[in-house]
Amino acid sequence: MTTEQVEEKVRETLHAVALDRVRAPGDLAEKVVRRHRQRRFSQAAGAAVAVAAITVGAVFGFGGGGGADPDHPVRPAVSPEGWKPWQSDARGASERGCLVDGSALYCAGYKYDAAKFDANTGERLWTVKVNGEGDGPDHPFAVRDGVLYGYRNHTAKKQPNGDYMGGTDLMAVNADTGALLWKVEMPQDDRTDQAAMLIDGAVLANTPSLRTMSALDPRTGKEKWRHTWDKGAACQRAVLSGVPYLVCLRDVENPDATDVLRLDPATGSARKVMTLPGGWGLSGTSGDRLVLAEQRDATDKDLRLTVISGSGEQTSHSYRVEGLQATSEVVGDRLISVSWKGKASAYSLTTGKTLWTRPVGVKMPNRDRMTGLASPVVSESQQVVYFFSPTGDLSGLDLRTGEQVWRDHVDTGKWKPGFRDSPQVLLHEDALVARNDSRIVSLLPRIGD
Repeated sequence: MTTEQVEEKVRETLHAVALDRVRAPGDLAEKVVRRHRQRRFSQAAGAAVAVAAITVGAVFGFGGGGGADPDHPVRPAVSPEGWKPWQSDARGASERGCLVDGSALYCAGYKYDAAKFDANTGERLWTVKVNGEGDGPDHPFAVRDGVLYGYRNHTAKKQPNGDYMGGTDLMAVNADTGALLWKVEMPQDDRTDQAAMLIDGAVLANTPSLRTMSALDPRTGKEKWRHTWDKGAACQRAVLSGVPYLVCLRDVENPDATDVLRLDPATGSARKVMTLPGGWGLSGTSGDRLVLAEQRDATDKDLRLTVISGSGEQTSHSYRVEGLQATSEVVGDRLISVSWKGKASAYSLTTGKTLWTRPVGVKMPNRDRMTGLASPVVSESQQVVYFFSPTGDLSGLDLRTGEQVWRDHVDTGKWKPGFRDSPQVLLHEDALVARNDSRIVSLLPRIGD
């Protein structure tokens, strides 16, 4: 499918599908297509229309990517203390996604902008109701020092034609009680992982304008500093060890250069780390390094990645990628990707080598349904990468060899047409939390049984 065909498919779907309880503005389709066109170079790293999460790989610290050690087999999973298998149909509270923090599971759905569950039992502990009508494709994105951060609808009136003109607030909630602590209005309805993130001593948020990032006090929401980039530029954001970085390029079809900037987390002062020729997009983070993918046509078989440290050290490698990618994630020193043909591959960011390519072990979804695989998740302690399909298939591959060490299936219900968020697979210590739409299942992989 060509880029133009993808964009036309997006237009057709968004015009045809009635989003849950939201009357979308008439230009929504073009906004989504424009965002897709601006960032289609990230398809090389497995992104489709939405921007993929960019920080999950930062917590894993794998080595240089050698072969498997036959003397160290995959360790069987161990139950978290107080955990037991559970499942829930949390309608209205989980369709937009979830976040695990310790023994807590925080989710969002069309009825609730935030809902807290006990990750050991699935018991619902508190909820924050959606403000007004409508909801957005988002969920709580971070927890720190007893505060949960997420999004809610900004209070807005219906227009004379009956359309709901959406708006978004960044909100902070007491993680113990669900009480709203503060909210700040965002300039648009961007609730992706690029809209807000935690840095040292603040929440970095895309507010009050589309070209500005502001550091907000995590307890009050008051602005500490702001950084605004030039008109006509597009900047992606990432955080390395609490320090924010911007990856900026001209918002044109073929940009001639990409700047990497470091922002002081205390003052917001900017320092250019380096300039790369051509267009590059953020694919993820690996420890204290940014991982950038070179802009390319979706039909190109070679994917070029550049890894940049905070001090400006740079390493580049090209990888041969067969077919279009359904999903991918940067985890430690590896890029884990899955093709639409059902092949999972692991690439070393240090050596540039393909470590392995194996069947992913789950039924691949239909590419035309706009609901893909869950982003892969890695158990560092077990050295297993887990995959989850919207059909309910689960698979665990040995991170070192790609050998399938576990598989299972959970009931995710009958597939329903419409614009739906992709499923999720999360880790609660060694236990898995698999979510598809409103259904959540927590189970322990029986590896080696």
